[in-house]
Amino acid sequence: MWEYSETVKEHYKNPKNVGSIENADAIGEAGALACGDALKLYLKIENDIVVDAKFQTFGCGSAVASSSMLTEMIIGKPLEEVKKITNKDIIERLGGLPPEKTHCSVMGREALEDALKNYYGYEVGESKTDKVICNCYSVTESVIKEAIEHGAKTLKDVMEATYAGSACGRCKDSIQKIIDSMVDNNETKEELTPIQFAIKINSALEEKIAPELAKDSGGIELVDIKGKNIYVKLKGTCKGCPNSKATLTSFVEKKLKELIDNDINVFEAQE
Repeated sequence: MWEYSETVKEHYKNPKNVGSIENADAIGEAGALACGDALKLYLKIENDIVVDAKFQTFGCGSAVASSSMLTEMIIGKPLEEVKKITNKDIIERLGGLPPEKTHCSVMGREALEDALKNYYGYEVGESKTDKVICNCYSVTESVIKEAIEHGAKTLKDVMEATYAGSACGRCKDSIQKIIDSMVDNNETKEELTPIQFAIKINSALEEKIAPELAKDSGGIELVDIKGKNIYVKLKGTCKGCPNSKATLTSFVEKKLKELIDNDINVFEAQE
């Protein structure tokens, strides 16, 4: 069960600014009914100030809450300020959202961008030369590089400093490539004795990986460690599953690489 802040609950139960605006100066849309979430945003603009905003949405409670909060954030604000609002700002004002629901705030930001594009007649927002690396939190390459320049040396450091990679995680490889291009790996790599390495592997399996597999009645057991090759035994529903190899490489191995060492390889121990 996901945990929601009181602010999210309030905006879901009593959403603000629901509806449409006749003769709206700008209309933006995001999402699609086929995907389960859709948002339409209406803006009334006078003297480059958003004097009114309303929304219509089809989606979950997080989508309603994100849309409601977005309208509250932009009403009364100059367009120059409105342009700078990110979905990270929406999440922070809501008091947080579960990672699985981050896309709801992204949809809000996308609808706002579409409305501004509709108003100006051209793309607005970040420079075309500043590539967005993390779409969930709208974190650009320059923001990630700035975090690294200010001391972030690992993927975890960058995630904590920018939120990038903290939701769906699809951008983690791209973030790591930026880190590798800017940070001396020999300088930051932690040297572990074989015993320390084994302890970290076992702790990661028990504390980070096993609980996730248990959600689907699965499990995992450490069998052997040979250098950077980790041999494990899948248990429960994971054992003998047609997707067991994908579980090992796409989840277990990827997680251990992220947490401990990028040279780790995971294999299923033979019976």
